Amino acid sequence: MQALRERPRRPDTPASRGRRRRSPRLGLRARLIFAFAFGALLLSGLLAALTYGMVRENLVRQRETTATRQVFFNAAIVRDQLRTQDVDRTSLLEGLNSPAGSSPVLFDGTRSEWIALTLERSRDQMPMALRERVLDGAPARMRYSLDGESSIAVGVPIPAVSAAYFEIVSMASLDEALESLSIALVAAALVTTLAGASIGAWGSRRVLRPLSTVSHAATAIAGGSLGTRLDAVDDPDLDPLVRSFNEMVDALQQRIERDARFASDVSHELRSPLMTLSASLEVLQSRRDEMPERAQFALDLLTADVQRFSTMVEDLLEISRMDAGVGLDPEPVRIVELVLHAVSTGGEEDFSLDIDASSDDAVVLADKRRLVRVLANLIDNARKYGGGVDRIAVERTDGAIHVAVEDSGPGVAPEDRDIVFERFSRGSGAGRRGTTDGVGLGLALVHEHMRLHGGRVWVEDRRDGSPGARFVIELPVVAE
Repeated sequence: MQALRERPRRPDTPASRGRRRRSPRLGLRARLIFAFAFGALLLSGLLAALTYGMVRENLVRQRETTATRQVFFNAAIVRDQLRTQDVDRTSLLEGLNSPAGSSPVLFDGTRSEWIALTLERSRDQMPMALRERVLDGAPARMRYSLDGESSIAVGVPIPAVSAAYFEIVSMASLDEALESLSIALVAAALVTTLAGASIGAWGSRRVLRPLSTVSHAATAIAGGSLGTRLDAVDDPDLDPLVRSFNEMVDALQQRIERDARFASDVSHELRSPLMTLSASLEVLQSRRDEMPERAQFALDLLTADVQRFSTMVEDLLEISRMDAGVGLDPEPVRIVELVLHAVSTGGEEDFSLDIDASSDDAVVLADKRRLVRVLANLIDNARKYGGGVDRIAVERTDGAIHVAVEDSGPGVAPEDRDIVFERFSRGSGAGRRGTTDGVGLGLALVHEHMRLHGGRVWVEDRRDGSPGARFVIELPVVAE
């Protein structure tokens, strides 16, 4: 029979461990949501920055233009008033129509006098460069910060009356408006980001739904449901995936069924010659004392190999029946009585049997023949690889019963505790765990039987700290 070979594992090097550590922790759906949210944040942030910059520039330019135009208009009024009559300069400044938040300042060259309505907005609060330029005869405008507040100073020379007119315009209201705008834009960016994340979550569900369907189908196939197929779809991008997946499962099912039939046929064909060999060996064993010593040794070797071969054929037949879908014949079984029966027929004598008092009346639903075979295989495994059974324990847990078989051998390495339950696999330490090598089917049968019973099997270290392995089967309790 052609055995299926596992793909060789890559060596566990520091570089490969580093790659595993650097692997992303986020799942595909989380990465899609994050991508949508980040894209929405980036776009909304860019649009908010552009909007804020354009609005700010337009508002500031508009404010500066309006202030400059008003200052020139007020300067003309001041010039006309100073030409026609001798007016009070302070009253003149108070009568001007100045923009809200502005403070007028007048320089009277005939008197070399600075006149302002408030000391807080007088000559000293204007930039010196602006004053010098205006007093030299050129109008000027400058934006600057006054007492932590944005302001605009505009100056216009009035040479006809040897004067100069200035206004300090506050930008505080404009700054408040821009601050409110920035808060609104930031809030809009956050809302857009949340909307992007929501769209990403919705889109990821739709995009990953076919993958979820494939995952469920693959899980069902891995559990033995080889008839599982994906439904046909109209999506041109998903249709090749669906067809390839179904074709792969068809090929896998055919291969498994072909291998199962081959194993079953070979096992059945081998039973007849094995029976003939066994009968012939019994005849030879009856005349063993008449044989020379060398022939007796050869007869013993042949007997052991035929027995080992017979066990392998029986195991192959059992596995073939499982692969063919032969179901269980379950019935209520008192687990303690079954364990005692299996122990009595197992041939083991020197070991301790510990039965929890709460397990005496525990009843499980099981195929008695197969469950006895499970315990026999565990006992035989301990005899072959662990130096014999050291202890068998029956323990009650929440809704389940545990039967543990412990040996005093070298134990099972952590990296082999799943491999030992695979077919034709005895783990990397099989060669040093005992003197007799099996074929690697006993524990595989245990695993298959427990799966059919709705239970499980695992191997662990002994709880008392002694060297050896502890094989545990778990079955649900159905009644007392």
